Amino acid sequence: MILAPDADDVAACVARRLPDLEVLRWSTVSDNDLAHVTFCCMPYMNAGAAAAKLAAMPALRVVQSLSSGVDDLVPFVPDGVTLCNGRGLHHEEGTAELAVTLMLAWLRRLPAAVDNQRQQRWEHVRTDTLDGKTVLLVGYGGIGHAIEQRLQPFGANVIRVSRTARPNVAALNELATSASGADILVICIALTPETRNLIDKTVLRALPDGALVVNVARGPVVDGAALLTELQTGRINAALDVIHTEPLPADAPEWRLPNVLITPHIGGDTTTFARRAGEFVADQAARHVTGEPLHNVVASATSSASTS
Repeated sequence: MILAPDADDVAACVARRLPDLEVLRWSTVSDNDLAHVTFCCMPYMNAGAAAAKLAAMPALRVVQSLSSGVDDLVPFVPDGVTLCNGRGLHHEEGTAELAVTLMLAWLRRLPAAVDNQRQQRWEHVRTDTLDGKTVLLVGYGGIGHAIEQRLQPFGANVIRVSRTARPNVAALNELATSASGADILVICIALTPETRNLIDKTVLRALPDGALVVNVARGPVVDGAALLTELQTGRINAALDVIHTEPLPADAPEWRLPNVLITPHIGGDTTTFARRAGEFVADQAARHVTGEPLHNVVASATSSASTS
């Protein structure tokens, strides 16, 4: 049996592609049906409750994520089960677009403009630009590269650090030194045990006054308490698509800080992604059924889960 989400017609697309197979939907699947599932596509967002049900699928052979990052799934995937991610569904491009949008929105003071519009107040101010700014990319995989491509027309200077040092890309142990010269620090690195709390108080304190922290990766890559401390002083600013606790509670102080811009984890969730998801999952399910090699394998019975 194939298990897939209803959203974006993913299950319907799989059913059309594989009419001879039974395609179950997350919205109606029963506990008895779970025992027969061999291929499981996880819901796109808030998959925590669904992930806990993987243990009830003894016949499971493939877990397909619709996200690029699979850090939230890895602890739940049983041994011997192949895990695949959603690279190629426009996550990288969509997240890169949002990262640049957040930078421009902050520099051009769009949040203040929205507030002024609500109050019918015309207040002319001189704003900043990306021209000549030094942007530090923390992580230089698909998302980091896509961000740099989109920054090029704006005249920004890009520096890079990554888990894998290479020409023009520094190692993570140089992060604090690199941060000291950055106007904007963009977090676009995968969450792993190595990168959890990577952006700590040492890195944050190394940033110049007025620097902007942009996080489009995962909240726990940043030491949330250390970031909040810096933000409450007003010394630095932040534009956050991801944060330490999601959804962010209504009483969280980050909501009320004037130097924080928050979007609700929308980086990779675009209409382009929605158009591509169903066909991609249908192709993966067909490959599983026919024994063809799967795309985007992150971990199998003989490999450990990791992302660049």
